[in-house]
Amino acid sequence: MSRKILVTSALPYANGSIHIGHMLEHIQTDIWARFQKLRGHQCISVCADDTHGTPIMLKAQSEGITPEQLISKTREEHLKDFQDFHVDYDNYHSTHSEENKALSELIYSRLDQKGHIAKRTISQLFDPEKKMFLPDRFVKGECPECGSEDQYGDNCDNCSATYSPTELKNPKSAVSGATPVLRDSEHYFFKLPDFEKMLKQWTRNDHVQEQIANKLDEWFDAGLEQWDISRDAPYFGFEIPGAPNKYFYVWVDAPIGYMASFKNLCDKTEGLEFDEYWHSDSDAEVHHFIGKDIVYFHTLFWPAMLEGADFRKPTKVHAHGFLTVNGTKMSKSKGTFVKARTFLNHLNPEFLRYYFLAKLTSRVDDFDLSFNDFIARVNSDLVNKYINIASRCANFISKKFDGHLANGLDDHPLIKEFQQSADTIANYYENKEF
Repeated sequence: MSRKILVTSALPYANGSIHIGHMLEHIQTDIWARFQKLRGHQCISVCADDTHGTPIMLKAQSEGITPEQLISKTREEHLKDFQDFHVDYDNYHSTHSEENKALSELIYSRLDQKGHIAKRTISQLFDPEKKMFLPDRFVKGECPECGSEDQYGDNCDNCSATYSPTELKNPKSAVSGATPVLRDSEHYFFKLPDFEKMLKQWTRNDHVQEQIANKLDEWFDAGLEQWDISRDAPYFGFEIPGAPNKYFYVWVDAPIGYMASFKNLCDKTEGLEFDEYWHSDSDAEVHHFIGKDIVYFHTLFWPAMLEGADFRKPTKVHAHGFLTVNGTKMSKSKGTFVKARTFLNHLNPEFLRYYFLAKLTSRVDDFDLSFNDFIARVNSDLVNKYINIASRCANFISKKFDGHLANGLDDHPLIKEFQQSADTIANYYENKEF
């Protein structure tokens, strides 16, 4: 039976280049989508650049260009990297689009009408020189737990403690270096606890991997909290309807970008209907491929937003672990931070595609790219085995059979064995056991 499947990868952020950690996910997504297409299903894969937020605004300022110019330039670079790695998206869009603006406003207004939005005043750190509220990552200071200097406002790299930026000792703005001050502001909140019962059922109904469902149980036990979905001007993003100088937090419109990229494709493709995939009673499938660091957004906030706004929820969220290089986190100082373009400048992209395919499983375990293992795998599997088969066969055919092939091999037992393995192979691919 033919299936209708929409596949997405997490949206790369538009303030930097694609690196091989990104490529792990996009290659995994591409392999799975290609398999579905080979099986004869209507499988559509879409992605986009994630373009909003304070980091984009500040980087554009530092380069002396507009945010729009920055994200346009970055999108072209990202798309070229994916194409050169043979990652074949049916549509690659941007979250800074008319489709995303319209869908974000629609989802927010439906949530608001149903009473799922709250407003209250909170105190935040404010940069008196730049005249802006500071996101957690734009405040630095001493860790309140271990005293390590130069730590971000949300967690400590040294002792892994988590805290709020107001708890930092001797805080400084990472934007201007000024000492931030506390200032009150009215913020908008999404009432996530309204959806706790639905989420508990949904996350235990084969929509996420078991490892993820177990992690979600810990979050349920700790208690779901309302989610701050607004940011104050100046901010690069979409203004909240009816709330001047208040903007949607980037994580509100980023996942809606999946819908927007698909909507953009529908508008230019005859016979492709948006509602067939996103209506609340759709029989199509929606599959998200993501890293484990953004599970909270994709398995709690996102399905709750969709449920509250009368859209369908994802069929499955496929999470993978982090990529390490030579056993450690990717690091520029250690030379293990490798951009996609750097790899492409020196090596065949098929080598990395094969290596990732050979190592990936359905689990959420971290994944190490050991350069020694990479070299050994490529030489052993691709050169000594795969290419060697063609080389040896060519030799046999030339020497023993005068360069001629048989007219048919329909009844050969090996052929039958291969054909009878089709369902087994398909089952492995379907379950990401590449």
